[in-house]
Amino acid sequence: MEKEPAKPSSASLLQDALALPLPQSYLNFVGRQSFRLLQTIQGVGAFALITLGVTFTKFNTAWRVTHPLIRAEIERAGVRLLPGVLFLGIALGLVIVGQTVSLLTKIGAEQYAGSVMVTVLVRELGPLAAALLVMARVGTAIVIELGLSRAQGEVEALEALGIDPVHYLVMPRVIGLAAAIFSLTVYLIITAVVSGYLFVFLQDVPLLPAAYFNQIAQALVWQDFLLLGLKTVTYGTIIAVVTCYHGLAQRLRLEEVSDATTAAVSQCVVGCVFADALFILVYLLM
Repeated sequence: MEKEPAKPSSASLLQDALALPLPQSYLNFVGRQSFRLLQTIQGVGAFALITLGVTFTKFNTAWRVTHPLIRAEIERAGVRLLPGVLFLGIALGLVIVGQTVSLLTKIGAEQYAGSVMVTVLVRELGPLAAALLVMARVGTAIVIELGLSRAQGEVEALEALGIDPVHYLVMPRVIGLAAAIFSLTVYLIITAVVSGYLFVFLQDVPLLPAAYFNQIAQALVWQDFLLLGLKTVTYGTIIAVVTCYHGLAQRLRLEEVSDATTAAVSQCVVGCVFADALFILVYLLM
């Protein structure tokens, strides 16, 4: 009797599948996406350099016009979002700080509460949460405002009048968002620390207020204050530059404004997370 041929094993089938060339359509898709990514990085990078150059060279130019715009942007991105940030700080204090301190007390490691809160709240969660809130509430509005202005020809009208759109439209938003995120982060951290102790107090955890705040003060170092300021300013700059780029630097039709807003939000999230990873490396190297 003739023997039946042996069935190939799953490992050999997998090796054969990996050896096959990729479909042409898949390669085209990857190539197009990679090319678009490089184009976006190049465009946003060039726009960021132009914005920073205009900010440093023309900050006091026409200050009677631009400085009120900066204050208005700080009010929109900072003062108006303060109730939401306070609510978020209370929630983070109850959910994260209070439960962390309670758990550490139960296992006899309450001496590490200050270090944990500084690492989680001050260095990471506080600045990132404030930045994402500003991006969701103000960043999307910036793309829509500038996109509509671009689509309706208002930007070209400013250029015809000899007004630099970057100086008039972008610079106030960059400075305003950077200052707003820094201020909101400070309020969020203070609110979370205070509300966290209230949660600890309600749970009858034997931790005095003096010991609680003393642990936090001892865990803080001067690098935390420096990097907190740099991180929040970086987040504000990234959000303002990316949203202004998608709303201003490209010619848009009215029906393309929504797609530009979606792209700007996703790229802001990626940019902030990437910047946060770089700051983590700086923390580890210091």
